[in-house]
Amino acid sequence: MRKRASWMVVADDNILELLRDLSASKPREMTLYLDYSREYISRRLNILHSHGLVDKPVRGLYRENDNMHAYLDEELDASELEASEE
Repeated sequence: MRKRASWMVVADDNILELLRDLSASKPREMTLYLDYSREYISRRLNILHSHGLVDKPVRGLYRENDNMHAYLDEELDASELEASEE
C-alpha cells in the first residue's frame, strides 16, 4: 500500500499515475484524461512539486522523477518529504 502524506488527496495518485504514463505533461493536457479542472490539476501539481514528487523544468510543464516512481512503486513514504520554499 502506498504511504501517503497528510497533505495528499486521492487525486494526487491519479495525477501521478497519469504523469508516469505520459512522462511529462501540462495540466491542460491532463484534463483530457482526468475528470478534474485544469486549475485543480495545476494546484495539486504545484503541491506535489514543492514536496519533490514531480519536476517542473519550465513554467507549466511537469515531469516524472525518481521520487514519484518510488512513491508509486510503494518504496517511498511521502510523509517523509518536506515542502521546499520556492
